[in-house]
Amino acid sequence: MTSTTPAGQADTAPASKLKRSITGPLLFLFILGDVLGAGIYALMGVLSAEVGGALWAPLILALLLALLTAGSYAELVTKYPKAGGAAVFAERAFKRPIISFLVGFSMLAAGVVSAAGLSLAFAGEYLGTFLDVPAIPAAIVFLALVGCLNARGIRESMGSNFVMTIIELSGLVIVVVVVAIMLANGGGDVSRIGEFPADTVPAVATLSAAIIAYYSFVGFETSANVAEEIKNPSKVYPLALFGSLATAGVVYILVGLASSIALPPSELAESTGPLLAVVAASGVGIPEWIFSIIALVAVANGALLTMIMSSRLTYGMAEHGLLPSVLGKVLPKRKTPWVAIVATTLVAMALTLVGDVSTLAETVVLLLLFVFISTNVAVLVLRRDKVEHKHFKVWTFVPVLGVLSCILLLTQQSGQVWLFGLLLLAGGVVLHFVAGAVRKKRANENSSRQA
Repeated sequence: MTSTTPAGQADTAPASKLKRSITGPLLFLFILGDVLGAGIYALMGVLSAEVGGALWAPLILALLLALLTAGSYAELVTKYPKAGGAAVFAERAFKRPIISFLVGFSMLAAGVVSAAGLSLAFAGEYLGTFLDVPAIPAAIVFLALVGCLNARGIRESMGSNFVMTIIELSGLVIVVVVVAIMLANGGGDVSRIGEFPADTVPAVATLSAAIIAYYSFVGFETSANVAEEIKNPSKVYPLALFGSLATAGVVYILVGLASSIALPPSELAESTGPLLAVVAASGVGIPEWIFSIIALVAVANGALLTMIMSSRLTYGMAEHGLLPSVLGKVLPKRKTPWVAIVATTLVAMALTLVGDVSTLAETVVLLLLFVFISTNVAVLVLRRDKVEHKHFKVWTFVPVLGVLSCILLLTQQSGQVWLFGLLLLAGGVVLHFVAGAVRKKRANENSSRQA
């Protein structure tokens, strides 16, 4: 991977109306906070059902696959630091409004589905430490509260993101440390880390589980939205992006090893709060309520940030005529997109009724794979578009492998996941054409009045 500069050009990014105030360390923490999110708190048990004690295997594979597409983002974000987002890259590359709409809507749908999955994780054993309530009603109430907070105007600064990242990371560090103490005291079973389920082929099981593990690494794509505010993005962005993914990968692998050592796969697979079960099994005197609070904070923060992104993206697409204009209405005093918030919250609530955490996580991956295919192809298409500033350039084979890896993961998705994803996209296409028809009708009416 290299950085390239046209002859005679300085290492400067294009001028921006926004202040370029995000430094390398801040960007690293921003991306790490997005990647090192709540997914790992919910999915370790699901992975265990697929690969037994070999939890490290799908995590490593998922990291390698994520790094391929990250290379494409590094090139496009540094090449177009005022762009921001896969939908904009698609618009530049393919010049087809329907393609850029589908890419943007896939991001939107993935956000809503992710929030639904996180709400179910919130309502599982972590919440059960404090309240004994049914999971689905608790998840729906949780989403309603998130929607209310969203409507009040939640704004996450870099400082708050730093705090939340530290809280999330502290919970994962606790898992690794308590299991290390457990081992030092003669507990645990190291042999489990190489054991796959007896009735599976290790390579097939690893690939199948990598689809779920991939969910724990997505999030890096949102960093494209702050490209215009990064100091020296050509140098800073690639280092922060690859560094944060590598850091998250190391932490995840250590947590996977610790989980396998502490508990048999069958016990992990049955738990909706697997890391809480690991901490409890270690025998180290950490009260369950402390770790449960950390996990709940991580899950709640992930759901809140995801719903803020989804509602704002819905609002923005409505403002650009890509979705019905009613979704662009805002509260007069709060200046928040209340219709978009209500719509995305209701959809997330509905999804908690029809899917479990595993299915919802796989659906998020399915939708994002379409986005990632578009971005990897866009890198190659836009190679002929030259810019007047230095930017990162990934080796050509990386986006090619990125496309192939996404296609490989798509082939491993179940029929139910495809149905979920295609129904969501079909709903978006219908809304898109309804919005277009209404916009055209209003334009014709205005023309008639002027005539």
